[in-house]
Amino acid sequence: MTPIPGSGLAKGLAVTLRTMTRKSVTAQYPDVLPELPPRSRGVIGLFEENCTVCMLCARECPDWCIYIDSHKETVPAAAPGGRERSRNVLDRFAIDFSLCMYCGICIEVCPFDALFWSPEFEYAETDIHELTHERDKLREWMWTVPAPPPLDPGAEEPKEVAAARKAAEKLAAAEAAEAAAAAETPATPDPPGPGPATGPGPASGPASGPGPASGEGGPA
Repeated sequence: MTPIPGSGLAKGLAVTLRTMTRKSVTAQYPDVLPELPPRSRGVIGLFEENCTVCMLCARECPDWCIYIDSHKETVPAAAPGGRERSRNVLDRFAIDFSLCMYCGICIEVCPFDALFWSPEFEYAETDIHELTHERDKLREWMWTVPAPPPLDPGAEEPKEVAAARKAAEKLAAAEAAEAAAAAETPATPDPPGPGPATGPGPASGPASGPGPASGEGGPA
C-alpha cells in the first residue's frame, strides 16, 4: 500500500500536540529521593557473621575488585576426647567500587548468604581511594538492605527451614516424653531411720541359773 504523502509529518505533529498539553514532570533530586525497586543494584553489604572465608566471591569476580585476608585459628574440642579443629578467621574484606561493574556474581556464588544488594547509591567520593569500602563500611550497608519479599503461598518449603522445623519438633517431642515419664514415676519412699539402739540388758522373765531340775523332788 502506497503511503499517503505527508502522513509521517502528520504523525509527528500529533505527538507534539499531545505532549504540549501534558504537565512536565521533573524529578526534584536530591530534595526528593527516587522510589527505587527493592532489587536495585546500588551497593553491596557484608554480613560478616556468615562469611567463612571460602574465597568464592573473590575468585569468581571478573574485575578482581574483592580483597580478602584471613588467618587460621585452632578451636578446642567441644567434648572430652574429641579432636581440635581449625577454622578461618576473617581479617579483611574490602570491595573496590571504582572497579566493580555491579554484575552481582559475588552475591550469587556466595554459599552462606554473606553478601547482599542494597538499593543505596549515594556514596560518591572526591577521592577514588575512598571508593574501596572495608568490612566496617560494608557492614554499615547491611542496615539499608530491604527485607526479602514474602514467599509464594504455593511454593515448596525451603530445605533449610524444613530441617530446622523437624529438629525443633523432635526436640519438643523428646522433652514432652521426658516430662510425661517423670510425672508417671511414683515417688520413692524415704528409707526408714535408725531404730532404738539394742544393747545388753536384763532378760525378760526370771533369771535362769543352776537349780533343781523341774520335776525333781526335794530331799526325802
